[in-house]
Amino acid sequence: MTDTEIIEKLGQLKVVPVIAVDDAQDIIPLVQTLIDNGLPVAEITFRSAAGEEAIGLARRHFPDVLIAAGTVLTPAQVVAAKNAGADCIVTPGFNPNIVKLCRDLDVPIIPGVNNPMAIEAALELGITTVKFFPAEASGGVKMIKALLGPYGDLQIMPTGGISPANINAYLAVPNVVACGGSWFVDKGLIKAKNWAEIGRLVREAVELVR
Repeated sequence: MTDTEIIEKLGQLKVVPVIAVDDAQDIIPLVQTLIDNGLPVAEITFRSAAGEEAIGLARRHFPDVLIAAGTVLTPAQVVAAKNAGADCIVTPGFNPNIVKLCRDLDVPIIPGVNNPMAIEAALELGITTVKFFPAEASGGVKMIKALLGPYGDLQIMPTGGISPANINAYLAVPNVVACGGSWFVDKGLIKAKNWAEIGRLVREAVELVR
């Protein structure tokens, strides 16, 4: 998938599940639940040791789902994510070395920013789609609108503190492509293998952003 195709897909879906699994096998019924309820996308994070294996399983079982590798912090994780089949890399902060490596490996990246300095570093390397993280703690919608004053060409994916109560306020900002959220893929529900409840929450989320 190209950068443009990924952004277009995110713009259609509007909400991205940010997932952490302790048991990589859980990703199979979880992604199936996402698909069945109208959300064929998953940001599978390296917040657990199962991240790499989970990305690989998701890729093999669901070739048409948009799979992002999240919480990528090191060059080794970039390589692991690419080898596992991730469509793109998502990072919590802006690390120019990680961005350059992704470019060298021809892997799209959405790096994290929350201030003008990080945005300018991203622009310097040709990045125009960024993750705004942690969104709520960094000033939320008001901060995004303020940043878009001088940086009006940015495409933004807010993540961190996004909930049913505020997601549509973020999506109402024209430059916001999609929002990352985890309330509907709660780690406790995943651990309990409560796919029915996750499915209900996913359907609610999809309806909410239509």
